[in-house]
Amino acid sequence: MRSDLMKKGVEKAPHRSLFKAMGYTRQELERPIIGVANSANEIIPGHIHLDKICEAVKAGIRSAGGTPVEFSTIGVCDGIAMNHPGMRYSLASREIIADSVEIMSMAHPFDGLVLIPNCDKIIPGMLMAALRLNIPSIVVSGGPMLSGRAAGKPVDLISVFEGVGAVKAGKMTAAELDELEDCACPGCGSCAGMFTANSMNCLTEALGLGLPGNGTIPAVTAARIRLAKEAGMQIMELVKGNVHPRDIATRNAFENAIAVDMALGCSTNTVLHVPAIAHEAGIELDLDVFNTISARTPHLCSLRPGGSHFLEDLDSAGGIQAVMKVLSAANLVHPDVLTVTGRKVDENLQKFNVLDEQVIRPLDRPYHSEGGIAILYGNLAPEGAVVKQSAVAPEMLQRTGVARVFDSESSAADAILAGRIKPGDVVVIRYEGPRGGPGMQEMLTPTAAIVGMGLDRDVALITDGRFSGGTKGAAIGHISPEAAVGGPIALIEEGDKILVDIPSKKLELLVDEPTLQARRGRWSPPEPRIKNGYLARYARMVTSGARGAVLET
Repeated sequence: MRSDLMKKGVEKAPHRSLFKAMGYTRQELERPIIGVANSANEIIPGHIHLDKICEAVKAGIRSAGGTPVEFSTIGVCDGIAMNHPGMRYSLASREIIADSVEIMSMAHPFDGLVLIPNCDKIIPGMLMAALRLNIPSIVVSGGPMLSGRAAGKPVDLISVFEGVGAVKAGKMTAAELDELEDCACPGCGSCAGMFTANSMNCLTEALGLGLPGNGTIPAVTAARIRLAKEAGMQIMELVKGNVHPRDIATRNAFENAIAVDMALGCSTNTVLHVPAIAHEAGIELDLDVFNTISARTPHLCSLRPGGSHFLEDLDSAGGIQAVMKVLSAANLVHPDVLTVTGRKVDENLQKFNVLDEQVIRPLDRPYHSEGGIAILYGNLAPEGAVVKQSAVAPEMLQRTGVARVFDSESSAADAILAGRIKPGDVVVIRYEGPRGGPGMQEMLTPTAAIVGMGLDRDVALITDGRFSGGTKGAAIGHISPEAAVGGPIALIEEGDKILVDIPSKKLELLVDEPTLQARRGRWSPPEPRIKNGYLARYARMVTSGARGAVLET
């Protein structure tokens, strides 16, 4: 056993003595030792209940003959970090999470790992660590939040963000916003729509590193506790069988995950995280893979924010396995990929069926013939840009607009909320990429304000930053190269014409090349916004959004 390195033999008597100081018995130390990475904290609603999930995992490990050892990781709540300097730390926290799991698992050689994430960057950070370490591992999330209800309608966190814009536009009263604020997030779990956290939890299941149900079983249910116990028991089977994450997360497994991504209409942040996770497994996924798979994969589920259904609806309809079963019928997933169940994908799918075709549509009645995400290219985005095309109004799929240029998210948000953005404008937010931000801030405040003010069918927004999984509308992010390294987005001037053509996968600045060359000659890189601490180091090491914003080693 790997843990013998810290517990076996005469020379490890001091090590065993330290374990015994914590109450571990000799019998417990003779069993496989399983690290349990618990990201519980008191700042993220999706994590507030993970102590209970962790206890269930540990019960499962003990019942299957192992000894669990819990340790913690950091976590940022993207919603609470939104629209202030704290958001710069969100994406950057992903690398710290991965590194912390690596450190704990190398300093203390566990025989296996159970990873318990639930929100945005914690999930990909833990998956990155699992593939980097490549010791037997399983992921079990805390599950999605239930939707709230306000004025007799289901609501969620994005309803509140959009409510701010509605109040500014005179479409909602402050009292109505207060009521919405109280009702939108009714309890623990990752926010209720197909936002980044739930997207990544669903893709963990599709990738094969989480048990069936990992992505959709609601946080507050007994089924979620049972799933956690089953994960604790199953890690012992993976240890016994010497099954490693890279045995599961193969190139075909990543293609399965991307196909599910497209069928669900997941967050654009998946285009950052999936390549970063694959990178840890030695698999390079370029952005063209997303367009290739999107072109052949129908969009089957219309979930919040683009649609009306919530994660609880998807779970009741059969969950991720039912979605995969529909895709499998059209040969859109690889059936022979191993999963943490110990069985292959096609074996897992045998006992699942679609239970509600209003939530998971059949192949002959998709919401869209293509998948939910598109990668755009052009002279504005030579290395690519990302849009959730399934959440774009039809009249905004092809549009030429007038550039309104802002060098920070906050200045753009102020202009939108002050009513200075008009129909036909293209809001440009730059110097917010991985290096320039630094940290590639999410842009939920300006995009939600555009929606709340009723401009989402008339105004596009483009940025070298990124968007919340809760964003909808013609919001195009991850523009690469970013402005801070001299990418074309840095050359846009107020009043320029910009072409957005999502069906043709084009994003073009309608300015002639001699003019752009002259602007390029006048451009100089800005002073770094942050000059010391972690973010300064991160900015020096981080790569392009087109490469998943991974760090150079």
